[in-house]
Amino acid sequence: MMMQKQENSLFFGGNAPFVEELYENYLEDPAAVPDEWRAYFDKLAQQPGYVAKDVPHAPVIAAFAEQARQGGFRQAAPAAVDDGKQVAVLQLINAYRFLGNRKADLDPLKRQEPTVVPELELAHYDLTPADLNRSFNTGSFRMGTDHAPLARIIEAARETYCGSIGVEYMYLTSTQEKRWLQERLEPIRAHGSYSKEDKQRLLERVTAAETLERYLHTRYVGQKRFSLEGGESLIASMDELIRVAGAHGVQEIVIGMAHRGRLNVLVNVLGKPPSLLFAEFEGKKASDLSAGDVKYHMGYSSDVGTPGGPVHLALAFNPSHLEIINPVVEGSVYARQLRYGPDGKKEIVPLLIHGDAAVAGQGVNQEMLNFAQTRGYGTGGTIHIVVNNQIGFTTSDPRDYRSGYYCTEIFKMAEAPIFHVNGDDVEAVALVTRLAVDYRQQFGKDVVIDIFCFRKLGHNEQDEPMVTQPLMYKKVQAHPGTRKVYADKLVAEGTLAADEPEQMIQDYRAHLDKGELLYNPVLSDYKRTHAQDWKPYQTRKYIETCDTRVPVQEIERLSERLTTLPEGFALHSRVKKIIDDRRAMGEGKQPFDWGMAENLAYATLLTEGFGVRLSGEDVGRGTFFHRHVAFHDQNRTHWSEGTYHPLAHLQDKQGRFQCFDSVLSEEGVLAFEYGYASAEPNELIIWEAQFGDFANGAQVVIDQFITSGEAKWGRGCGLVMLLPHGYEGQGPEHSSARLERYMQACAEMNMEVCVPTTPSQIYHLLRRQAVRKQRKPLVVMTPKSLLRHKDAVSTMEELANGEFQRVIGEIDAIDARKVTRVVLCAGKIYYDLLAARRERELNHIAIVRIEQLYPFPEESFAAEMARYPKATEIVWCQEEPRNQGAWYWFASRQHLVRSVGPKQHLLLVSRPASASPAVGYLAKHNEQHKALIESAMGKIDY
Repeated sequence: MMMQKQENSLFFGGNAPFVEELYENYLEDPAAVPDEWRAYFDKLAQQPGYVAKDVPHAPVIAAFAEQARQGGFRQAAPAAVDDGKQVAVLQLINAYRFLGNRKADLDPLKRQEPTVVPELELAHYDLTPADLNRSFNTGSFRMGTDHAPLARIIEAARETYCGSIGVEYMYLTSTQEKRWLQERLEPIRAHGSYSKEDKQRLLERVTAAETLERYLHTRYVGQKRFSLEGGESLIASMDELIRVAGAHGVQEIVIGMAHRGRLNVLVNVLGKPPSLLFAEFEGKKASDLSAGDVKYHMGYSSDVGTPGGPVHLALAFNPSHLEIINPVVEGSVYARQLRYGPDGKKEIVPLLIHGDAAVAGQGVNQEMLNFAQTRGYGTGGTIHIVVNNQIGFTTSDPRDYRSGYYCTEIFKMAEAPIFHVNGDDVEAVALVTRLAVDYRQQFGKDVVIDIFCFRKLGHNEQDEPMVTQPLMYKKVQAHPGTRKVYADKLVAEGTLAADEPEQMIQDYRAHLDKGELLYNPVLSDYKRTHAQDWKPYQTRKYIETCDTRVPVQEIERLSERLTTLPEGFALHSRVKKIIDDRRAMGEGKQPFDWGMAENLAYATLLTEGFGVRLSGEDVGRGTFFHRHVAFHDQNRTHWSEGTYHPLAHLQDKQGRFQCFDSVLSEEGVLAFEYGYASAEPNELIIWEAQFGDFANGAQVVIDQFITSGEAKWGRGCGLVMLLPHGYEGQGPEHSSARLERYMQACAEMNMEVCVPTTPSQIYHLLRRQAVRKQRKPLVVMTPKSLLRHKDAVSTMEELANGEFQRVIGEIDAIDARKVTRVVLCAGKIYYDLLAARRERELNHIAIVRIEQLYPFPEESFAAEMARYPKATEIVWCQEEPRNQGAWYWFASRQHLVRSVGPKQHLLLVSRPASASPAVGYLAKHNEQHKALIESAMGKIDY
């Protein structure tokens, strides 16, 4: 039994966390611990080897363990039992802090069976009912008194931790944060105090939420809207959040959420006129978007008034892929925060609204939480609201749709406190919302509000939930609704007259009939000081090219700056060789390689005032050791020191340079960069995959945002994706960037897909992306071995006075009139074809590179083909298997048909069709490659 163990030693293993907690209390305030413990800690402080307050507690804990081995800290015999009881009481208080949430009254449907939590029972600590009237020291428990009868202590603990709010926070490593939460919950017993006006406002919010849903249900029978009924407290929570945030000086809140309740949020939070919503239901909304989207995916923005001042609200557009919007919002927020300046993380707040099954089930949340506190992606804390319907589509049994006790377990990895709250207790929802905002602003960390509610209707309005959840929906049908529960409470306590709640409904409906809001928070004449102007980039006509030239003198100057390091900075020998070579390139002694040309593209843009952001795994060095925009001092003494970015030190006034080696994530990071780019048109934003096909893990971002965001939502985005691509015998996962997937997604001038083959091409391509007054995604198939190919170099003249060539014709001096075969290609294969043609002196073959596959450069291509009137064989040569690469897209183009004459035959040279992107055996790779080149040269049929 515990009493027997305590009689031996109060320091046995199970008590270690409790003892450490007591010691931390003692360090903060000696009076906060029982007298006998204070005496012991005082005595410990006088012993040799005592460790000061500001160092880790491990030595102290070790001292406790040593005391235990030596017989422990013993009290005089008469007091031993009392001391043991006192320790037990403090442990019981701690248990309520840890586990009280398990017995909290959270479910509005009252379905849960009584939860047995042994750690909250008296017997677990050898306490008995006879001890209930005894007075004990309350320790750090904030009851307003140092001593109280055990019955009162338990009552206070239950009120605080087992009422309508169940809070989880004791896993936080920061004692300061735990104390902060205790100070705000325990003295008030987790019950807020609200004025009559506050309560009326909260009721008005849930009334607006419920009434809108019922209005739509009767006016637009059977139409999908993904109703919020059962979760109306979300609207009260968001209203409170915005008001409290405004009082904190927050300027903007960017919101991400899926479809459930979205229409309600648009109208009752962002103030979208109901008349516009009705027009969407009736199919009357005019739009110039080529595709558009359903009404419950649409975004919106507005400026609303709060007691603390105006707040800009932005609801992000969202596909049906639920949680994928979350890192997109984080990226958008990060860009806005930088625009606001040093206080941006306090002034711009991300708010993410999750569904219970989705937040637990979607892996992108783990990726996002993993970078929540990192330098290049952290936004100073996100406020998360979980609309916990306690049902996942049709799966309401928690044994089937999650493994953790709560759907919010994942947030513990980010050490975010979690407030579980009963959605029927609107005032409790408001209280935890205020606490969440205060916590985020105080500590700059994520925080979670988990609103336990229900879903009155099915997954959509055409679904019958009784089919799969008969027990649950008997409870749902018997539930009067959150609005009525709260209205009855206010009437019963005398806050409202009996007829006032019903009058609220009638007033709101009357305004809906007019297509307007009863309470409209929108400020129509407010002008934001940090609003981003996208007008210069909103052109309807595709801009093919622009002037990307830079004077030779400027290239020389920037080359010198790029190769200048701080005095005493020690480079690795291999990197020093690269820097020495780059210095020679800038001085005109060597041709430019890929890495130097890429660096110069960034440098010239930065000095012209554009920002540059590089993100991805290993982008600072470059996966293939070519980029080196970040240098590491080999003599540094600490991991956090000794990194130098020459691009950040080009001149006194320049654009912002960012380079972050990202966490090992594709989906979350690429979504973040898309969000960043969609909020910031004045920077060149680049995400690089380690290998091109690693982007497979981010396919949802590519399909739902990058390739279609403009067509669906009118969202411009200049994001660049650098995808290493090329067949070099490295196997299935390290060869193909799956070019065919991007080509298949090309339409309506939605993006650009390019395959540059020289340093000057990547230089002008990247410069064009920023300088041109157009923001469309750019997908680049970048090389690997080609980065150091002896022929893949460029001259100073090509950088200074060239441009991005969408088609590069034959470079050798062959007689175009004698050409009978034209080989078209893209990428690394060009250099192999060129070498074979030269070696065999096959001057009847011309080789043409298509450097921009989409939008296809029809005029340039036609002009090049016109040079070879006697060519009867037009060959498309690709490294990829015939069922992959650009072939099927290329062969189906009308412009190709127009450019190929009636006597010309279009042929394909490729690897055989394959289920795998590439072979894994080097010998087979070499065999295929040899046959590929032979076939392209006309030697064999392949």
